[in-house]
Amino acid sequence: MSFSLLTLLGSSLCYLILLFGIAHITERGVIPRSWVRHPLVYVLSLGVYAGIWAVYAAVGLAAESGFGFLAYYLGISGAFLLAPVLLNPIMRIGRAYQLTSLADLFAFRYRSQWAGTLVTLCSGAAILSLLSMQIQAVSTSASLLAPEASPGVVSIYFSLTVVLFTMLFGARRDQGSESHQGLVVAIAFDSLIKLASLLLLGGILLFSVFGGMGGLEQWLSLNTSPAGAMTMSIDDGSWRALMLMSFAGALVLPHMYHMIFSENPSPKALAKASWGLPLYLLLLALPVPVILWGGQELGVTTGPDFFAIGIAQALGSPLLTLLMYIAGLSAASGLMIVSTLALAGMVLNHVVLPLRTPRDHADIYRWLRWTKRLLIVVIIMTALLFHDTVGNNLDLSILGAISLTGVLQLLPGALGVIYWPEGNRRGLIAGLVTGTLIWVATLVLPFSHTANLLEWLGAPIIPEYGNWHLFTFISLTANVTVFAIASVLSASSAEESSSAQACSLGALSRPQRRELVATSSRDFVQQLADPLGLGVARREVERAISQLKLPQVEYRPYQLRRLRDQVEINLSGLLGPSVASDIVKRHLGFKPMASSGTAQDIRYVERTLGEYQNQLTGLAGELDNLRRHYRQTLQNLPIPAASVGDDDEILMWNHTMEQLTGIAADDVVGARLMALPEHWAALFEDFVNGPDLHRYKHRLDLKGRPHWLNLHKAALSGPDHPEGGSIILVEDQTETRLLEDELMHSERLASVGRLAAGVAHEIGNPVTGISSLAQNLKLETDNPDILATAEQIQQQTRRISAILQSLMNFARSGNHAPANRYEPVTIRRCVEESINLLSLSDKGAGIHYQNDCPVNLMVLGDEQRLVQVFVNLLANARDASPEGGLIRISGNREGYSAIIEVTDEGSGIPEDQLDHIFEPFYTTKGPNQGTGLGLSLVYSIIEEHYGNIQVISPASPTTDHGTCVRLTLPAYEADTESALSQNERS
Repeated sequence: MSFSLLTLLGSSLCYLILLFGIAHITERGVIPRSWVRHPLVYVLSLGVYAGIWAVYAAVGLAAESGFGFLAYYLGISGAFLLAPVLLNPIMRIGRAYQLTSLADLFAFRYRSQWAGTLVTLCSGAAILSLLSMQIQAVSTSASLLAPEASPGVVSIYFSLTVVLFTMLFGARRDQGSESHQGLVVAIAFDSLIKLASLLLLGGILLFSVFGGMGGLEQWLSLNTSPAGAMTMSIDDGSWRALMLMSFAGALVLPHMYHMIFSENPSPKALAKASWGLPLYLLLLALPVPVILWGGQELGVTTGPDFFAIGIAQALGSPLLTLLMYIAGLSAASGLMIVSTLALAGMVLNHVVLPLRTPRDHADIYRWLRWTKRLLIVVIIMTALLFHDTVGNNLDLSILGAISLTGVLQLLPGALGVIYWPEGNRRGLIAGLVTGTLIWVATLVLPFSHTANLLEWLGAPIIPEYGNWHLFTFISLTANVTVFAIASVLSASSAEESSSAQACSLGALSRPQRRELVATSSRDFVQQLADPLGLGVARREVERAISQLKLPQVEYRPYQLRRLRDQVEINLSGLLGPSVASDIVKRHLGFKPMASSGTAQDIRYVERTLGEYQNQLTGLAGELDNLRRHYRQTLQNLPIPAASVGDDDEILMWNHTMEQLTGIAADDVVGARLMALPEHWAALFEDFVNGPDLHRYKHRLDLKGRPHWLNLHKAALSGPDHPEGGSIILVEDQTETRLLEDELMHSERLASVGRLAAGVAHEIGNPVTGISSLAQNLKLETDNPDILATAEQIQQQTRRISAILQSLMNFARSGNHAPANRYEPVTIRRCVEESINLLSLSDKGAGIHYQNDCPVNLMVLGDEQRLVQVFVNLLANARDASPEGGLIRISGNREGYSAIIEVTDEGSGIPEDQLDHIFEPFYTTKGPNQGTGLGLSLVYSIIEEHYGNIQVISPASPTTDHGTCVRLTLPAYEADTESALSQNERS
């Protein structure tokens, strides 16, 4: 049974178009996201591992070594069963640092661009053989179905088609973007086609050719040939070598690394794959013996590798024959697409970009996309050239062994990433070069056209393929030995040690707390614009800000360090870790260290430990519980506490400090003291950098009310903490101070009250007697002079009575008003009311008042008592002003204070009297014009409102006239009432 070449090419093209259509509708969101990210899809996509091996080569190996073909499946199944200790750590590192390939992982762990480049070259050389295997399988199967078709022509057509579809699958979008979900679904569909085709063929053979399980058993009992009965003894060396290479394939094959880690939707999906992929491979392996026995029973003339095609032809079913061809095409194309895509990314990041970093490109993403497309063409054309010159002459099993043995040389370095922190780049490079050279000399060259040349030169070559496993173990042993010896004899750099610690299981990185040259996220954009271009720099910085959920303009040192790390991680996925690290190091550098060492970023360690909460066990878990206990103790301490580094960076800000300051810890931890609100910044900076260890009863106006604070400072440095810094404790003494003031005033009031009572008693009676005698005198005489004298006596007695009443009023009004009577007061309204009261008097009718106080200027206090203040001040200004004078009342807000000024145009107050005007009974007015208690009362009321009063005379230096009385009161803020109500409840 045969087909025309046109039919095969058309069928192949239709199938690949179907794959692309599946990927396209997935990317467009036609397929529900829940289906796309289902663990089953991820498990099926990992079936790309089998490739052409599952459809063709496994049968050939079964014919040669019996059940030894299972080693290819058992090895990788063991790797997935060990996923918690083998694959999960790699996935954690890859997701954390955007390491999209094994070369990225090596370059990051060993901090060497040469390591990444060497891994890329080694992988590329090994993968050429694997790609050649896929090309040969497709071209040979096509020639079996279309005898007139030239295998070379089919190889070219197939390679060009794979180039086109690889570009469409994986090089259409920007680098560093999210996973290629369309590719994952398409490869999963590929795997499903492979599995369904093989199970269908096995089922047809079992029930149609052998007549069921009973017939198969009877055939096996009658067929005593070793190949037929699968009784050939398994060669231990080859079986173990194949299993080891299969085990390593989960880590070192580029297409497997890409599908396992780069396209992984979630850690849960990998957990499902740890048993899902072994189950899938078991189902793939089940029909292999049946296909082998069925081919022998039917007398198929094709080699065992292509029994699937030959059996379908022998059964005379065109549909089944075409299905088996499509299954082989599906397996080959899927592996080639993913392998080429992964290898192109490795070559781009570790060969092209180190040689030529893109500069002066308006769209670096477009440049990377087209460069990757060109690399895809180069890789597949190189594989085609390798196939035409070397691979076309080798069996599928030989090509597979050469490829797997080559990538096996990467296994020691991959295991060293997570299990051997002492390994370094010198040891890695030396071991990898040694193992690769042995691999080339013993396995690659003997099977290439250079074998005759080597024989002519007298170089040893492998006499036969059967000894390949010996050289596999030799090359790997030499690799491991040189890697270990070179690493032990050479020292690791500080960067290598840091990366090794970040990659080790359960290890925590403790970065240094250093100050960046950039002071804000905007500086990041400007500094990255040089290597990346302004548009790309802005996009990458904004992407990192969005991932960390930071504000668009960030200035806090700790958050800037986090932003720097995230930008480097994102650029690592875009350009590779080495190029990204170089760009960030040169353009987002740190300031020179002021001392020999810097403090460690405790905030970063604290956040990382929080992420490990459920993963720490044993002693580590107990220590973490102790850390959390002490941390919570500090956070819930009923005294406001904060810790500050030597560089004034805030390291801790507990809950009580949040309540006192009204500043959330998340807003200030990691920032400098200068980032605090002005009054707190000035207080803490002065105290932390000053010599005093204690500061008592420091007054600070907060939200319209004064607070009195005790501050204490202690150094954090010591034998267990050499990094320095300070811890600050703040005691809020406001309530205590108010109680002390109230007690002192009560005592003073009692004294004044006793004095007033005594004065009223001792002076009141004689004054009453004098007033009575004066009244009697007016009744006893008509002499005008005596009557005038009697009237003057009565006036003076009334004056004495007024003085006594004023004294009593002063004693009562000096008391502090209860805090709960204080309410928001508008200064402008108080002034207007005072002006209205003064206008009721005929005195000073020609005086003009100008109220310039803002409507929104408010203080917290007793409105009636503040009106009393302005009545006294305006009355004094009126009495001092000339006829027709102007009295101006102005107000403004300065910081947290309200400033009110009352200015007149009078003659002013002599300088020698300014120090006495607030004393009781002191007055600058003439006789019978005042008691001298007005300004004393004003001073008392302003003091109880926690303000101060200042008199400036002359108010105008040019005219040398006028007086200005300046009042300073704590300004009212909108949330003052809630704070007061909270204090009252407490």
